[in-house]
Amino acid sequence: MAFDASKFLKTPDLEGFDNLKKEELVLLAKHLKLNFKVSMRKQIIKNLVIDKLVDAEILGEEALELKVENVDAFKLKQLELEHELKLKELEMKEMEKIKVKELEMKERLEMDKKEKEDEFKLKELEMKLKELEMKERLEMEKMKIEMVKEESNTKVQSKSDYFDAAKNIRLVPKFCEKTVDKYFPQFEKIANNLKWPKPYWTTMLQSVFEGKAAEIYSALPSEKSSDYDMVKQEVLKAYELVPEAYRQKFRFIKSLIHKHMWNLLGKKKIYLINGLRQRKQITILIT
Repeated sequence: MAFDASKFLKTPDLEGFDNLKKEELVLLAKHLKLNFKVSMRKQIIKNLVIDKLVDAEILGEEALELKVENVDAFKLKQLELEHELKLKELEMKEMEKIKVKELEMKERLEMDKKEKEDEFKLKELEMKLKELEMKERLEMEKMKIEMVKEESNTKVQSKSDYFDAAKNIRLVPKFCEKTVDKYFPQFEKIANNLKWPKPYWTTMLQSVFEGKAAEIYSALPSEKSSDYDMVKQEVLKAYELVPEAYRQKFRFIKSLIHKHMWNLLGKKKIYLINGLRQRKQITILIT
């Protein structure tokens, strides 16, 4: 009956293996894909097959006793080298397994670390969001308090700053067209002493204006009629009491100076002083 290597390996028998012929050992070595030559001695082939079967745990280590070391030194060295190579291969495989485990462990640790970092960042972000929410609430509360204060201050201020023009109109000095140049300084003095708000000054004046002054005030547009300085300037201009009018009168008098020098000298001084007073530069030029 022909030898069946695969069948033998399924039910290996140490005694049967020891009785195998060289042809059968060759078939078994080929089946195990060993690196050998048919021309090798039977014992060398047998030793190679024993090593393979023991490494593959098909036979136990007791099979090593069947090995016979009666080969020459060269073959022995070859076997030793092959054995060392197998040991190194096994060592390399173990090292690779260890490296794979270490790599897996490292990856796991990195993943754990990343998860912890992400969790920490998430908590940190949540804390920042809570802080922002708290700040916004505080700002809203501050704004509410400020609004209440402002509203309260506005009410108090509106009461304290209230000006009753109707009650104070009776205190406005009577307007006289003959003394317009003296009227405005008098009015300003009273208004400042009584602390009348300046925006109300034109309202007070229009109640006493008459003649040209009343016409000028009525002709002014609303934005100018509420401007005291503008109203004052227009009224003085209408009565020719502005600096230019004084200059014209001064030039007219100058032309008559040779005829009426002594009589008109007093009037000339008056016009000049009044003109300069309007410009707030009172300097006596003529002595």
